[in-house]
Amino acid sequence: MATKFKIKKGDNVKIIAGDDKGKVAKVLQVLTKNSKVVVEGCKIAKKAVKPDDKNPNGGFINKEMPIDISNVEKVEGE
Repeated sequence: MATKFKIKKGDNVKIIAGDDKGKVAKVLQVLTKNSKVVVEGCKIAKKAVKPDDKNPNGGFINKEMPIDISNVEKVEGE
C-alpha cells in the first residue's frame, strides 16, 4: 500500500531540520517506500566513483542524499 504525501516532485520546499535548515529548494525525487525526498543542493555527499566511459579518470562527485520527509515543509508561491 502506497503512502500519500502532500509533497510532489518539482515542488518548492523549505528544510526545517538538519545542516541545511532554512534553505528553500526544489524536490528532485520522492522516495515513498522509505518516506524520504531528494532536494536540489541539500545534504550533499562526496561519492567516490570508479573510472568508466563517462568519467575516464574516476574521482569524486557531489551527490544529493535523501532527507526524511518530516524535515521538509511545502512552500507556496515560490
